[in-house]
Amino acid sequence: MSISPDVFRTGKKYRMVNHGDTFEFVIEKFEGSNDYLLKDLHTLETYYFQDLVRYGKGIDYLLEELEENQDQ
Repeated sequence: MSISPDVFRTGKKYRMVNHGDTFEFVIEKFEGSNDYLLKDLHTLETYYFQDLVRYGKGIDYLLEELEENQDQ
């Protein structure tokens, strides 16, 4: 089940699938107006959440929080 971006928390990791693309990112900063600065976990590129959903939500849309590694 997909979560809402309203539950995003700074420092938490999330995965989003939309229009066949998968993004894994960490929330860097809340920018206001329901926009967030994200940092890609694989490329370390930064971008805004609104850029990922700019063209709407596809039939495959999924947004979920990634589990923290419990191996400590």
